[in-house]
This record gives sequence, C-alpha cells and structure tokens, in this order.
Amino acid sequence: MSDTATRRRIRAQSSAGDPDVVGFILDAPIQDGASVRFEAAGDAPLAGALFTLAGVVRVEVSGATIWVKKHAEADWGSLKPAIAGAIREVLDETDAPLGQDRRIKTTPDQDLLGAVENLLNQQVNPAVAAHGGHISVDRVEGGTVYLRMSGGCQGCAASAATLREGVERMLRAALPQIDKIVDVTDHAAGENPFYERDHGPSPVLNRPVPEGVIGWEDGQIMVDPDYLAPKLGLTPETFRAGLHRGDIVGVTETGKDDDSGKTRIILRTTTRAWAAEVDANGTAREIPPPRMIEAASAKEKDLSKRVRAHLEGLAENEVPITYGALARALGLWTPGSVGKVTRALETTMREDAAADRPFIAARAVSRGGEHLPGKGYFDLARALSRGPRSGESEPDFHARELRHLNAALAE
Repeated sequence: MSDTATRRRIRAQSSAGDPDVVGFILDAPIQDGASVRFEAAGDAPLAGALFTLAGVVRVEVSGATIWVKKHAEADWGSLKPAIAGAIREVLDETDAPLGQDRRIKTTPDQDLLGAVENLLNQQVNPAVAAHGGHISVDRVEGGTVYLRMSGGCQGCAASAATLREGVERMLRAALPQIDKIVDVTDHAAGENPFYERDHGPSPVLNRPVPEGVIGWEDGQIMVDPDYLAPKLGLTPETFRAGLHRGDIVGVTETGKDDDSGKTRIILRTTTRAWAAEVDANGTAREIPPPRMIEAASAKEKDLSKRVRAHLEGLAENEVPITYGALARALGLWTPGSVGKVTRALETTMREDAAADRPFIAARAVSRGGEHLPGKGYFDLARALSRGPRSGESEPDFHARELRHLNAALAE
C-alpha cells in the first residue's frame, strides 16, 4: 500500500439516527478542522465533486468527518465507493477542498453547529447508543441549538430529564456561547417511540408466573412478550423490537449448591427491570431484580471483547461457528442473544478495519449449508471499503478473508 493510500484511508460510518446519512471519516481534520454545511456545489471543490454524484442531497464537514445525506431512493452500495473516490481525488488535488479562507467565511452559528456535533459524537452518543438511542443537532440559529432525539431516546419518558440534566449541562459547560437549547423531537411520533406513557404494574416479591409464560425452545428460555411487556412499561411490539435490536438486555444465571436446578432470568431496559426464578420442576415466580445491575450492564458492553477472544481461541477445525452457537458459548441464552452477538461482531469489524487487520468476524456464520456470514457482514465490509473486489463473489471474498485471518492468527 502506498503512502498516499495510507494517508487517504477513509472509513464509512452509518448514522445511528438516519439511514440516509453516512459519515466518511479521514485520518486528519480537513482544512484546519473547519466546519461547514453545503446544500449545493458552490465554489468549494469538495462540494462541487460530491454534488455531481446522483443522489447526494447535503454535505456537512466537521473536523475529520464528512457527513453525506442521500436521497431516500439512492443506493449506498454504489454511492459509498463513488463518494470515497471523489473525496480522495479532491484532497489529492487541493489544500483548500472547502474553498479559500473557509474558516474565515463560516458564521458563528456554523462554527457552533460543528462544535456541538463533535461533542455529541465524541461524548454523548457512544453512551446513549448502548440503549439504541441517538442525539443529533438539527440546526443552530442565532446561538440557539436545536437537538433531535431518535431511536431509544425518542418517546422515552426520561428523555426530557436526560436532555436537561445531562446533555444540556455538558454542552453549556463546554460551549458558553450557546444561548438556548431546544428539543425538537416529536416524542409522540416516529416508527418506534420506545416507552409507553403507561408504565404498567411493577414486579412484586414472589408473585407466581402463570403457566406457559416461560418455556424452553432449542435450549433457549422463551418468555411470552404479551405478559412481560407491560412489566417493563412497553407494548408487545416495542418489546419484540427491543429484544431484536438489543435495547433490552437479558441475563440468565444458573443456581449452584442449595440453588442447584434453579434458573434466574433478568431483563432490563434503561429504566426498568424484571426478574423471575424458575425451579427445577418448571414453576416460576417473579422476584425483585438484583440491585447490582451495573455489573451485568458492563458485561454486556464488553461483549465485543469477549466475542473477539472466543473467536481467536478457536482452532481451525472449530470454525466457522454459527451465530447461535457463538451466543451459547458466551453464556447468552435469552431471546435477542443472536442480535447482540451480531452487533458485537460488527464492532470488531470496525476495529479491524481501522487497524488494517483481517476481520475476526469472518469466523462466525449464519445457520445454513453455505457457511457464510449474514448479509450485514458483507454490507458493513463494503461500507468500510473492505468488501469484495471487482468481479469477486461474496463467498470468494469470505474465503480470502478467512485465509488472511488464519495466517495472521498463526503468526
């Protein structure tokens, strides 16, 4: 790889709040860290190059990240490499991709917008993303910052308090030039306002769980969502979606010694928790959730490290391993475990791409005769500029990645 290619390495990062927005992250800030937003080509070389691509709607530059918004009907599969190529070409040709004296031409509101975006991306969103949420700056006008919540934050009864007590305090401390902060989120709308206004009844000590609510299927504990959702303040639909996305964290514990034969189930959202104990004879009762919830939460946040360590420790004759088998090997048995494992695998892919390593995630595959990873693996590989080469099939790319990985692990 040439020095120029190394300097121009670009990583694509999807927006947690908008599927039509992707950030293209460089190794260094553009033009002394300028922040600017383009709605049309104008006289800036970078904007001119990107707006010639069909589907590009808006371009925002903030430090080392170029955020591009596309038309809803445009396809990221073909647009991402074209955008990355255009960025490389412009940066190779000029030292002023944003136009001459861009920092002087930016308005105070533009500078403030860029500063708020950086703080949100670096200090806020990594934390709220663990609960399926995202906070973005909608616009800045006259020193007033307009914030928008999405994902798990939208519709959350605690969102207003989160904004006032956490995000607003942090933003004002770092950026005293802010005049007002306004939440423009429609918490009553959206595809999935996560929390209901009616939080339902709370668990009580040793309350019997009706027969049929808890069962076993293929070695996994299954809990009836129609029964459990109100306990967590959710509708059955948002409960199922939360399990699928990993917004609801589930932990199972097997009893030992005097508790041998018993199983404890704990499920929690960001604000509520529910627990039950299942006896060896199958009867179950609700119990107070453990107070030491943070230990389990930290364990979940560390899942990508556990996934990497397990995959690295497998012998060649033990791979590939299915997502379900990997989840069970890590002690994850509750519904939604496979979803949590696949998201952890995606985290390892981003880490490996940044370090220019083969994907350890190549060792995990979907259940089926083809022994290939799921579609998300190949989509993310392409987004990270590490997908199949021109004319190379997905199976051939996967086989090549496995060969490089096994050689690297053998060193």
